[in-house]
Amino acid sequence: MATSAPNARRLCFDVFELDVRAGELRKHGIRLRLQGQPLQVLSALLKRAGDVVTLEELRAEIWAADTFVDFDHSLHNAIARLREVLGDSAERPRYIETLPRRGYRFIAPVRVGDLPAPSGAADSAPPADLPGHLRVTKSHAVLLTTVLAVLVLSIALWLARTAGAPASAAPRLNSIAVLPLDNLSGDPSEEFFADGMTDQLITDLAKVGSLRVISRTSVLQYKGTKKRLPEIAKELHVDAIVEGSVIRSGGRVRVTAQLLEASTDHHLWADTYDGDIGDVLKLQGEVAGAIAQQISAKLTSQQQAQLRQATAVDPAAYDAYLKGRLYFTTEFTKPDSLKKAQHLFEEAIQKDPNFALAYAGLADTYVYLAFTGVLQKDPAYRSAKEALAKATQLDDTIGEAHDTLGVLSWQFDWDRDAAEREFNRAIALAPSYSCAHEDRAIFLASVGRRSEALAEIAKIDQLDYGFSSASAESQTYYALRDYPALIEASKRGLLLDPKDSGQHYFLGVGYEGTGELQKAISEYQQALQLSDGSLTPAVALAHAYSAAGKKAEADKILRDLERKAKHAPASPYTMATIYAGLGENDKAFALLEKAYSEKSLDFVLPLQSDLLLDHLRLDPRFQIMLHRIGLTT
Repeated sequence: MATSAPNARRLCFDVFELDVRAGELRKHGIRLRLQGQPLQVLSALLKRAGDVVTLEELRAEIWAADTFVDFDHSLHNAIARLREVLGDSAERPRYIETLPRRGYRFIAPVRVGDLPAPSGAADSAPPADLPGHLRVTKSHAVLLTTVLAVLVLSIALWLARTAGAPASAAPRLNSIAVLPLDNLSGDPSEEFFADGMTDQLITDLAKVGSLRVISRTSVLQYKGTKKRLPEIAKELHVDAIVEGSVIRSGGRVRVTAQLLEASTDHHLWADTYDGDIGDVLKLQGEVAGAIAQQISAKLTSQQQAQLRQATAVDPAAYDAYLKGRLYFTTEFTKPDSLKKAQHLFEEAIQKDPNFALAYAGLADTYVYLAFTGVLQKDPAYRSAKEALAKATQLDDTIGEAHDTLGVLSWQFDWDRDAAEREFNRAIALAPSYSCAHEDRAIFLASVGRRSEALAEIAKIDQLDYGFSSASAESQTYYALRDYPALIEASKRGLLLDPKDSGQHYFLGVGYEGTGELQKAISEYQQALQLSDGSLTPAVALAHAYSAAGKKAEADKILRDLERKAKHAPASPYTMATIYAGLGENDKAFALLEKAYSEKSLDFVLPLQSDLLLDHLRLDPRFQIMLHRIGLTT
């Protein structure tokens, strides 16, 4: 039964007594060291024991005159301090129950009046006034406290498991999503910092092999959402949710995080991490390690070392890096955004020449600037290799760097063995890094390893529900010539972005491959319009016209493209598809030979799969070419 005692002087529970008027909490008659906001929160909860006291009510009652913007941080610290003094636990509460995103409830019986005289010896001394959160600094004393706290937690979890404790004491959670951290700085221009911290926390957790971590693109849709956590968890198919906030002031940064069991909305853990901005990478590793410990994730010694080894970074370099990553991850198909990302990564390196992640990011921009035709293949390749060599020299445990090395080995060097080693290395270092699974899926499909490629697609579906995963699925089914699956994958991609020219093109290929030529023509036309006249969908449109018996329309498009190519040269592979469509096979093979000798970036992936070359496949020259690059029909 709820206890309503707004005017009571003394409120008693278990062996504790709160003197509301004097502002004193006693245990067995001995005064405890509790004051300020934690004591005020306890008083508010006791006066309405059994009822939910909402966050808004606590803010209005206790923080009304407080000008500090980080209310969540202050309240979390107050609750943590209370639990410390009372010997309570968020996982198995005896006194204070957390109702995520709603408030708190005092669940123990409360009596109005004095406690009975204590029987037996009283506690010999009040508890030490320890901080209610973990503070990350360069102090050896605090570092020792951190290590001991993690060690004690690990031992406690191990004892709970081996003693047969119920699952709630040490939940075995296999999947997790990190929701976008709230920016509590009060400055909208700091939003990039909160987003970057979210991204890095996901990256750190992705290193935990026993844990499935949902990708950044999948959780970004929930930024500012009002959906309840169980609903989000159901949509993402995860066992747990991490949410929190970040605030930066001067040279300090503070991250507040809490972990909730998704199916029950039950609060499992919360903590605040505070440190110098230069130690931000180490701070993120501490948060990720604490979360992994809380959900009993199995950390190998290598993974533990990865989370601990982060070095200090120049704050201005870190800002430039986060902004560069933002441009790269959200707009990697746009040349202007890629150039901005490149300059920001270069700025980060200039400010901190030992910042390994900045070199890895710079290498990514060189690769994609080559794919989009902004940079020539060879200089882009050399620049990317140099950047990756520096990144791995500084830190050889960056999964993103090894994934990019895999792309270089595959698409630029045509070294399939090296590519597979690097993709495998990237996934071993970061098992939930969705980009590595995407690249590996397309690679496996391109070399005809269907079952393994489909296994990677299944993993991608568990990690990522965003733009890049949709593109990877379509490219994989395209390489496998699995046209029904390509149609379905492209339709899913268009739900995410109806104006994606690439997905309209793949949908056209799927329709043409299944014989639905009118639908194929319609999709190729949309792809051509959305791509601002790209050659590939134009050639595909001509091919579909020819297959539909509209030979005149097909020839007109191809001859127009041939004339345009004299003024704006196209790649030899694209020109080969034009002449293949015109039936000029000798010219087509001559251009395929040129593409082969130049190791054209658009040559290896489509050669075995491209519908535009289908009528060349019976020619012995085509079979010889496939054999030369290690492929068979």
